[in-house]
Amino acid sequence: MARYLFASHDGFGLGHVRRNTLVARAILAREPDADIVIVTGLPMRPGWLGDSRLRVVGVPALLKDSSGTYRNDRLTFEQAIDQRAGAFSRTVSRFAPDVVVVDRHPYGLAGELRGGLEAAKAAGAAVVLGLRDILDQPSVIAEELAGQGWAGVPDLFDEIFVYGDRVLCDHEEEYGLPMRPRYCGWVADRSATRRRDPRLLVVTGGGGGDGEAVFRLGAQLATALRSLDVVIVAGPYATRDIIGSLPAEALSSGRLRLVRDAPGCVELFARAARVLQMAGYNSTFEALAAGLRPVLVPRRSPRREQAIRASRLTALGVADMVDEGAPAEEVAWLLERSRLLPKGALAEAGIRLDGAERAATVIGEMAANMTGRSVDGNVAGDLAAGAAVR
Repeated sequence: MARYLFASHDGFGLGHVRRNTLVARAILAREPDADIVIVTGLPMRPGWLGDSRLRVVGVPALLKDSSGTYRNDRLTFEQAIDQRAGAFSRTVSRFAPDVVVVDRHPYGLAGELRGGLEAAKAAGAAVVLGLRDILDQPSVIAEELAGQGWAGVPDLFDEIFVYGDRVLCDHEEEYGLPMRPRYCGWVADRSATRRRDPRLLVVTGGGGGDGEAVFRLGAQLATALRSLDVVIVAGPYATRDIIGSLPAEALSSGRLRLVRDAPGCVELFARAARVLQMAGYNSTFEALAAGLRPVLVPRRSPRREQAIRASRLTALGVADMVDEGAPAEEVAWLLERSRLLPKGALAEAGIRLDGAERAATVIGEMAANMTGRSVDGNVAGDLAAGAAVR
């Protein structure tokens, strides 16, 4: 039985651990008896992370605010990093993974994964870094790659996966990665086809912590477009202030429903005829997987990842982009037209959505090459206890 360990820093949204979870599920589809542990800094447990086949080790949350600063409610940054490092190293020691997959930051936010990764590598594990399709503008990433956060990556990591394709961003050309990456395609959850509700507009801002502008725009559209029923998925990070800022007229119209959280937007997207959303990785490609041409409202700070993704998907003809301050009547013009993608549009644009399955295949092959190693008999209880750490 192969053992797989996934780790993500999870500083603001849900994207990192969401990708890890989808790849882990793809591994389980190939290897039902695989043993999988997910280490995450997520401060809550969404429904999609509650799969009983996955063991979750929680580490102290470090949530990023609008200025890009990471904070924990109870601990200093240094204390949180120290506890994260200890929890990860203990997990590596007790679990003895065959493959370790880290999402986005090779060594974590501040090097907290380095010791555990070095121990895993020394014990014979393969180590993989997973990167999303767009990281940021090239000058920002060039500075990051030159720092300690990437020092020694070619020596420690066996593979770099890009959960995307060169058609949207060539990581070697634009960022100058120190290793040649493997492009896996996009990792996106999908749902069985549902009957479309021609009146349904879904509005989402990912985790919701910075979704105020798109939520407000969605509420304005509920008033302006009386032919539509609007569902706003606020997300787990949406504050009371954000929810309270929505126009009272829209909330009382009967055409707007607010969902505080949902186990992903996949089911809603499968029924919707239109979607208005921020341009984060997961929800954008979930909308595309559902056959929708999303109207994207990207954030532009503290990094430009969403704006770059939105503009390039628009150039490929599978999305449209509007500014955060766009008036409702401007966006209404887009939404009054068909928002369903023509058959074959994604393939024509070079977008494939089987990234989880393709990554799982390679990870499984890596595990098969590892020699069998013993695992601590108390690992199940130890890891369950570790899940309480925040």
